[in-house]
Amino acid sequence: MKKFLTAKWHDLIMANYEVAPEILEKRVPKGVSLDFNKGKCYVSVVAFMFLNTRVLGIPVPFHVNFEEANLRFYVKRETENEIKRGVVFVKEIVPRLAIATAANVLYGEPYECWKMAHTRTKKEVGYSWEKGDCKNHITIEIGENTGVPAENSHGEFIIEHYWGYTKRGENRTDEYKVEHPKWELFDVSFAEIDVDFGRLYGAEFDFLSDTKPDSIFMAKGSEVSVYKGAKLIDNG
Repeated sequence: MKKFLTAKWHDLIMANYEVAPEILEKRVPKGVSLDFNKGKCYVSVVAFMFLNTRVLGIPVPFHVNFEEANLRFYVKRETENEIKRGVVFVKEIVPRLAIATAANVLYGEPYECWKMAHTRTKKEVGYSWEKGDCKNHITIEIGENTGVPAENSHGEFIIEHYWGYTKRGENRTDEYKVEHPKWELFDVSFAEIDVDFGRLYGAEFDFLSDTKPDSIFMAKGSEVSVYKGAKLIDNG
């Protein structure tokens, strides 16, 4: 596979919510199925920094360092040789129009361009994204470093999905691989989450605005590589 993008993903806040599988079923691309953690189906709000970004090895002026916030859910693809555990994005928000446009047009990824900002102190990390009167933010106080999550733990389930799947029409799914080392996690001692889920992601997610996440933590992050992968086409 060809390496398409390299970057460092840094200070990843992950707020994880249990949802009914029925909410996500229409969004599941062909060829994959929902992935469950101990019988539960999750969506995650993830906000983080893209740093030192390069496309095909080349830095794009004014598009090297920026914020991203996304809502994602978890899927798996079973083949003869392995089970590929991956994610599907409901929406990805970035502050650069060129990135959002290229991702939409070339790769079918659900990107939008919003005004974004972040804050970082020794003990606090925060991200905000807004468009018009729709203003959203998530801020945490960083707790104890709990290290790399244990095998088969909830934390491992959230961060150890190394494939991405994009629905391209009714019968086509695009698959790509994300490569990075295992991440250290930090507990969150305090969190303030103000996200208008209904306006951002659709009425079916509106209830999450008043729901406490099942879990929330921060991943330290690392260098990542994204590889352009295969097209899965169902001709049936």
